[in-house]
Amino acid sequence: MKVVILQPSYIPWRGYFHQVALADTFVFYDDVKYDKNGWRNRNSIKTPNGLQWLTIPVLTPSLESNQSPIYQIEIDRSKKWAQKHLNALKTNYARAPYFSLYYPEIEALLLQTHHRLADLDIQFTILIAKWLGLTDTQFVRSSEIRDIEGSKTDRLINILTKLNAAEYISGPSASNYLKPELFVQAGIRLTYMDYTYLPYPQLYPPFEPQVSILDLLFMTGPNAMSAIIPPA
Repeated sequence: MKVVILQPSYIPWRGYFHQVALADTFVFYDDVKYDKNGWRNRNSIKTPNGLQWLTIPVLTPSLESNQSPIYQIEIDRSKKWAQKHLNALKTNYARAPYFSLYYPEIEALLLQTHHRLADLDIQFTILIAKWLGLTDTQFVRSSEIRDIEGSKTDRLINILTKLNAAEYISGPSASNYLKPELFVQAGIRLTYMDYTYLPYPQLYPPFEPQVSILDLLFMTGPNAMSAIIPPA
């Protein structure tokens, strides 16, 4: 069984969903420390004036003292962020060929009352996976897996062992800190992603490869997966 373990992110880029597509089980790594100014609560979209960040305001302690796990981070509901995000999507993508295919469900989701960031991120990610036809992947949350101990590579190995994983698929940047020998000892194959993708049409040149997956969906619709995993 192939397993991917990634932190929940807000409307992530296509590489994130490439890993979803490759996984038999996808673990939302939601019980590790929240990283301020990371991808948990923000992502970017294309506009005529360059990239625009869509950021969900959250309630966190100061950066120095914050040890809160991701699943505990609460959305700051005093801010009217959801409507701002929806307005930004309408303003910049209304002319996109498939905008109207996805926008109603996005609007319905963002206007729901979400208290915790991870819940929204995960719900949105699973919705996007459905749009991409990725219905065979099983989704679990690390916070719901019992008796997981250790840190860094040891903790990943423990999660993978609990899930009876035969292969772990990781992003390439993790090669800087993962310990391959521990995977060998556990009998788990370690594979790194190759994030090499072809460009696709965007409304506002020049091409920007690492924007939110929503850009790809609005522009290519049901053909989006061919820009993630090219047909054989």
